[in-house]
Amino acid sequence: MVHYKNRYLNYVRRKPLALLAPITLLFVIYLFFFSSSGLTSSKLKYQYNKKSKGWFYKNRDSIILKNLPKNHISHYDLNKLSASKDALNKREEVLILTPMSKFLPEYWDNLNKLTYDHSLISLGFIFPRTTEGDDALKELENAMKKSKRDKKLNFKKITLLRQDSNSLQSQLEKDRHAFKVQKERRSMMALARNSLVFSTISPSTSWILWLDADIVETPPTLIQDLTAHNKPVLSANVYQRYIDSETKQPAIRPYDFNNWVESEEGLKIAASLPDDEIVVEGYAEMATYRPLMAHFYDANGDKNAQMALDGVGGGAVMVNADVHRDGAMFPSFPFYHLIETEGFAKMAKRLGYEVFGLPNYLVYHHNE
Repeated sequence: MVHYKNRYLNYVRRKPLALLAPITLLFVIYLFFFSSSGLTSSKLKYQYNKKSKGWFYKNRDSIILKNLPKNHISHYDLNKLSASKDALNKREEVLILTPMSKFLPEYWDNLNKLTYDHSLISLGFIFPRTTEGDDALKELENAMKKSKRDKKLNFKKITLLRQDSNSLQSQLEKDRHAFKVQKERRSMMALARNSLVFSTISPSTSWILWLDADIVETPPTLIQDLTAHNKPVLSANVYQRYIDSETKQPAIRPYDFNNWVESEEGLKIAASLPDDEIVVEGYAEMATYRPLMAHFYDANGDKNAQMALDGVGGGAVMVNADVHRDGAMFPSFPFYHLIETEGFAKMAKRLGYEVFGLPNYLVYHHNE
């Protein structure tokens, strides 16, 4: 008989079955705590409904999975998304986007008077990183809280963004419309608009309405009226109410001169400019003699009359969401010597979309 110096080896030699119990225990512990991940490693990569109910697995993974919302993977078939002339009856969702540096209560009141189903409307705002932007954000938040208290806040979603790019410090009308600051100002505006649209557009968005924060009066049926034309890009005509100094009576006058048809003179000016310069419409310093939609208003004319455009402003513009999805954005750089909203119209047309305006359909800009 062989004897080992180590007494443990002698014990195992005499009673080999004594090892069975600890080996079995170790094997059971391994299966209980560690086998779930190994046994499922050959499964599909995204296997959410695990069959193992081991204590270790439940405390490691199932807490996360249990807290995920149901159907947390969403599928959207954009081929089935409609943008039609019968938008309301087809329950097409509308995204209203507004860059806002100053809050006007009249803007908010007018927005809430829109008769399109508010549960189908999402709102998006972007504010500059300025003192005025801070004030505008606070005032809008207060207005939303009041509407909520009054149980009148029933939009599908509201998104508030802070601009991560620079903006002009002065937002006074005379300062922001000065000819010398147009390239810088509108480049900043383009960056803000791009951030806003691409941060808020969703797979269910059919239409996007660009509505300036200074637009304080529109028909309540604005969305229905514009979508009824079923155009890729469609602009309303922006006017302004004022008191005539001679008659002392209320009157209206054209305001937005960025809705235009290209002219031979405009093309000549563009051809003469360096690549990094832009053509700016509505200023005596650069007379393009373009036909301006603002001058085609006929008080007795058909409000649904359309005219083809080459440039648009940003006052009240309805855009089929697919135009933005296809890549049309607001260039912050000279694009064919155009920038921001006018550059957007040019880009949309280069992508094969048509751009139109409604010369007899008026919306009104705030009079400072």
